[in-house]
Amino acid sequence: MTPWKRPDARQLHAWAPGLVLWLLVCGPPALAFGSLSHTQPWATAAAFPLLGVSVLLRRRRPLTALALPIAPSLVISLDLFTVAYCAALAVFGYLAGVRMSRARPALWFFSAVAAGGLPLCAVVGRTVWPWFSLLLTLLLNVMLPWLLGRYRRQYAELARTGWQLAERMEREQQAVADRTRLRERARIAGDMHDSLGHDLALIALRAGALEVDPRLDADRQAAAGELRAAAGTATERLREIIGVLRTDDESAPRVPADESVERLVDRARASGMTVTLEQADDTGATALPAMTGHALHRVVQEALTNAAKHAPGAAVRVRTGRAAGQVQVTVANTARPAGPAADPVSGGSGLVGLDERVRLAGGALRAGPTPEGGFTVSARLPTTGGTPPDLFEHPEPTAAERELAHAQRQVQRRLRQTVAVPLALLAALVVLSSIYHLVSPSWTVLEQERYEVLRLGADRSRMESLLPFFALDAPPDGTPPPPHGWTCEYYSLRPGSDTAYELCFTDDDRLVKKSVVHRRDR
Repeated sequence: MTPWKRPDARQLHAWAPGLVLWLLVCGPPALAFGSLSHTQPWATAAAFPLLGVSVLLRRRRPLTALALPIAPSLVISLDLFTVAYCAALAVFGYLAGVRMSRARPALWFFSAVAAGGLPLCAVVGRTVWPWFSLLLTLLLNVMLPWLLGRYRRQYAELARTGWQLAERMEREQQAVADRTRLRERARIAGDMHDSLGHDLALIALRAGALEVDPRLDADRQAAAGELRAAAGTATERLREIIGVLRTDDESAPRVPADESVERLVDRARASGMTVTLEQADDTGATALPAMTGHALHRVVQEALTNAAKHAPGAAVRVRTGRAAGQVQVTVANTARPAGPAADPVSGGSGLVGLDERVRLAGGALRAGPTPEGGFTVSARLPTTGGTPPDLFEHPEPTAAERELAHAQRQVQRRLRQTVAVPLALLAALVVLSSIYHLVSPSWTVLEQERYEVLRLGADRSRMESLLPFFALDAPPDGTPPPPHGWTCEYYSLRPGSDTAYELCFTDDDRLVKKSVVHRRDR
């Protein structure tokens, strides 16, 4: 025999909520048990074990836990409202709403109870009026707590989703910060590539000029050729390294250059390039926005670098000017002259990055060859600062934002259902009861010829064919209650009449009284 073990604190802590819940829902049956009549006492006494089973099933089978108190409640009263079970119906209805993930099984269950109550009231009670009370009790005492439980479940899911999204967004922000730091380093490297590439191109250009200078001897010309080749190799390696650092979604660097267009052109001239600067007006006299100034510098720098790489020895013309609130810059070079210098390796992404730089500044870039064999780069840039067009308009929501919005819409829909569904069902119940109130009097009429045939002492089973299927729900006002042990039924003389036939039966279903009762004004 296994010895009994005292439960530890952990088990007591797990059992305590269920025990407290069972004591609470058993309070009304205990109070009602002391004032029981002689009819159906077992249905109230069965509340204690049934509610205990419901408490045990409240987590795994919440719908079954709700169905257990409904059955004895219908046995006690056809209108489903009983003192012993009303609190249990509300509690387990609420718990079913909290525990059930899907609403459809509960809706099918409520529909089954409502549909089954109609024939039950018609057959057992011989009237349909208790069915309307059953629907009202089902709506207010069961479905309304169930809807409140559903709303609480949705709200808890929203809160849980919010915390999960907050944690996810915190991780994403950390990842974005790390990615931003890496991207900024790549931008710095890109700026270094642009600057060093420009300088290396000028060095290669100078070395190429020295290589063909007749004033130098063969050794010095060979050294100049090696210097030019080394500059080209360094440019290629620099492009490969920076290409690894660049990302596909990398935007152009935004750090403005301190060097002016005039100084940039002077450095190109000093390196041996033939560059002509034409300014339609004093473009540099007026301060430009940072983005515009940087983009203007980059357009000229990139165009001069490409001319030095691909057309060494060609004449280059730089033209700047202002018109209609814009800065216009054009860099054009002539065709490449014949010479021994070879084209350095190019990555082909300079104009792509330049176009992005100009777009971020709010301008437009055009680049392409000329019919004479040269190449032209032109750009239009705004002279006033502002947000680049279409850069921040209509941002797409993130997955986390869409998920949070979906959860919020679900909670709002549940809240509307919690308010609208009971009101709609209550309105439908009022309409149905009004229609039944108008139609039902014709179903309870007992014809006078059949009333006169009824004999005192006759068995009720022999009278079933003579009596209407439905009886009045209540006798006319002022009718005295029947004696103890008698059960009286009332039938209309005609629809809408204040007078009714009274038929009283004993416990053994024998007719002991038949009379005509009238309404008495109090």
